[in-house]
Amino acid sequence: MAGKMKIKKNDLVQVITGRSQDKGGDKGKQGKVIAVYPETQRVLVEGINRVTKHVKAGQPGQSSSGGIEVVEAPIHVSNVAVVDPETGKPSRIKTRVETVERDGRTKTVRTRVAVRSGKDL
Repeated sequence: MAGKMKIKKNDLVQVITGRSQDKGGDKGKQGKVIAVYPETQRVLVEGINRVTKHVKAGQPGQSSSGGIEVVEAPIHVSNVAVVDPETGKPSRIKTRVETVERDGRTKTVRTRVAVRSGKDL
């Protein structure tokens, strides 16, 4: 079910579902999208959904020394929302399509817009 995702790399997103912060969860936290995985509909967000990972020591000469690392795990795209640049609150996204004339040629330009304030993303 790989489809088009409205969230892109480097977007500022907020976790809108899950365990609340006072119970040790990530709900309400904001972070920057590091990577997007459209085939699984997941995003990797900086500082969100951190898990402990046991890493085996690498071959001699490699950088990995092994041990327990804390890394970010992907989170489903439905659990995050893009943060509105004006209000700082989560917002849905719509696409505004404009036709621009330049040098006698018409070109369609798609712009991502925050629904909450109408500002461009």
